[in-house]
Amino acid sequence: MNIGEAARRSGLPPKTIRYYEDVGLIKPARANNGYRDYQERDVHVLRFLQRSRSLGFSIAEARKLLSLYDDENRHREDVYRLVKRRLAEIDQKIAELHSLKRALGALTTACAAGEGPDCPILEEIAGERFD
Repeated sequence: MNIGEAARRSGLPPKTIRYYEDVGLIKPARANNGYRDYQERDVHVLRFLQRSRSLGFSIAEARKLLSLYDDENRHREDVYRLVKRRLAEIDQKIAELHSLKRALGALTTACAAGEGPDCPILEEIAGERFD
């Protein structure tokens, strides 16, 4: 099947499929005319990659997950450790976002309480707040 059909069946845009080929995540066969010739297995791999990326895994992590998926002698612990690391990163990001929300909340409260042109939000962004 051509890249358009592979894109339709996998739910990925052709540009993403070409990128995955460029970084070595997928290697479709080539027809006699030199065009990519995707097989069912390629579409399955593309769906796997789409799902792993939608779960927040990096390209490197998706590559590792795909490698583990293809390895019949894999150890469950390898997958578990990779996912646990990703969960820890998500927890860290959530903590950072909560902190950011608190800081922005305090700035908007300070801004709403004042009058005139002075704006605590702009002062903070400019690095001019000293309190």
